[in-house]
Amino acid sequence: MSCCHHYFTATEGGDDAFVVDASRIVFGTGALAEAGDHAKSLGMTRVGVFTDRGVRRHPYVDTVTKSLAAAGVDCAIYDEGKGEPTDRSFQDAARFAAEGRFDGFVSVGGGSAIDTCKAANLYSTHPADFLAYVNAPIGAGRAVPGAVKPHIACPTTCGTGSEVTGVAVFDLVAMHLKTGISSKLLKPSLALVDPGVARTLPPMVVAASGFDALSHALEAYTCVPFTRRKKAADANLRPVYQGANPWSDAIGTEALRLIGEHLVRATRDADDVEARTEMMYAGTLAGIAFGGAGCHVPHGMSYAVAGLVRDYRPQGYPSEKAMVPHGMAVILNAPSVYRWTASGCPDRHLYGAACLGADVRGATPADAGEVVAKRIVEMMKATVFPNGLAAVGFGEADAAALAEGAFPQQRLLANSPRPVAKSDLQELFRSAMRYW
Repeated sequence: MSCCHHYFTATEGGDDAFVVDASRIVFGTGALAEAGDHAKSLGMTRVGVFTDRGVRRHPYVDTVTKSLAAAGVDCAIYDEGKGEPTDRSFQDAARFAAEGRFDGFVSVGGGSAIDTCKAANLYSTHPADFLAYVNAPIGAGRAVPGAVKPHIACPTTCGTGSEVTGVAVFDLVAMHLKTGISSKLLKPSLALVDPGVARTLPPMVVAASGFDALSHALEAYTCVPFTRRKKAADANLRPVYQGANPWSDAIGTEALRLIGEHLVRATRDADDVEARTEMMYAGTLAGIAFGGAGCHVPHGMSYAVAGLVRDYRPQGYPSEKAMVPHGMAVILNAPSVYRWTASGCPDRHLYGAACLGADVRGATPADAGEVVAKRIVEMMKATVFPNGLAAVGFGEADAAALAEGAFPQQRLLANSPRPVAKSDLQELFRSAMRYW
């Protein structure tokens, strides 16, 4: 459990058990070439392959489709996926899936492609009004009624963790915010994680996805413990995000150690095979950690940042529309948040910082938030990352609107080690404008 055994002390009305819902993963160079064998073993005969045009320019989709063909599996490719999916793009993908009459799916790409495939699988298998499955209070939060079709996820970035989670995130355009769909039934049947894909990633993509993984792991480690989450009346209704637990602790802290050691190296040298391989592995570990424990305030705030973007266009990403990449939107809030959440579990903040490589000798619980924030800021500087929200087009006058956009993300905010009011969010956004 790394530290803080007392963190899981039983509480009245709280849960007394947690679920280890391990994902099936094949990790290693050449894993993508195994797609056909795995698809056949899952009973697939006609597959919808989901990707986007940027990824399709690389050899990864061809590797997968040739493997499918060699195994006798028919496929059709959908390459209209968006770098930041929207409600409309999810619905377009779902129509393709329904019309294709597929018995299985393969996604090749970053978290956006994988999430698009999850949504297409869901709505083509269990048709419903779009907002029916979207997380409450933004949508109806209806439970997914049954199993979906097999899905093999092939990530091409090193940090979203979508290949091992049951979450699909998108922009709800009319409301200018990000939200998602969450169900353990959406978790891919298998993840093929091939670290060879990381060599072609631009530095900013490595940094943004790596920082996403960092906060997945650190949020999972510092979120409210499962023993403080209300016990479900039916064990099958235990939420996907259970709160911190010994399993997520073990996986998440190892992810933090790997990220602290390899993220900066991976952004500086595309030929540093060790660093980029370790980041691919760390991203998957962090996905497992938050897939069971959940995330909290940095991710809740990130959805408003992404939804209210004006004209920022990051290096290394498609430039046809303004966007703040998901991992960037998360980590730009993180130092501000961890300074504030540290009082909720200072020992965990200090241990998380130590895993990232911070010098915590002599640090006291009162220092915990600053120690974490300082280490993250050091890594932001070393990866030539934007200096806070002001660097991507926001100002202190936007704090109220950002807080309004973040506050509905109660599925995430309820996981915070401290209760979060809307006024707290405004102050956290203000504090996230600049760090140096």
